Amino acid sequence: MTRSATLLVIAKSPIPGRVKTRLCPPCTPQEAARLAEAALADTLEALAAVPARRHVIALDGPAGPWLPHQFTVMPQVGTGLAERLGNAFSQVRGPAFLVGMDTPQLDADMVAIALELLARSDAVLGPALDGGWWGIGLRRPDARVFDRVEMSTNHTHRQQLDRLHALGLRTRALEPLRDVDNLHDALEVARSAPTTRFARAVAELAPSLHVRVPAR
Repeated sequence: MTRSATLLVIAKSPIPGRVKTRLCPPCTPQEAARLAEAALADTLEALAAVPARRHVIALDGPAGPWLPHQFTVMPQVGTGLAERLGNAFSQVRGPAFLVGMDTPQLDADMVAIALELLARSDAVLGPALDGGWWGIGLRRPDARVFDRVEMSTNHTHRQQLDRLHALGLRTRALEPLRDVDNLHDALEVARSAPTTRFARAVAELAPSLHVRVPAR
């Protein structure tokens, strides 16, 4: 499955005022964008390390120096997130595993495990600790997967899982991860993944934010 699947990232360009706005305050828009860029770079690096048929980023905004050469850029298409997710899967065709840019602690091993599970099921879904999900994989693209799923709520994962089951898709669960939505999340993720770009960025901003990264 690994080499026959596409690895997908859906992301916004890390532009101040457009990303990680829930970090503001205490972060400035520039600081939030710096954390978003570090998180995106970590995520792309993890996926780039896993062999796949294609590496694709569905991007809202311009590409930057944080983009590895393995990735093909395609624009996001649709008005809401659910529609954009469905279109991203439809455009790449075939088996695909998609993640966002909010889990910089994701590593290549986790991605490889997701692809292995997808090879033995119809779908995989990774729950986020805030009630959403951080990753989803489909053996066959089907935009109906996201119909009537409310995105960015504390019951998104439950609705998404129910929708997969309603479509008769055998779904395997992935490891739960913490999304970076607020400063507490940022500190916890930096603590759990201290060697990442994201952790370094958090540590460098910590003095101006008057916080300390907790010890692992």
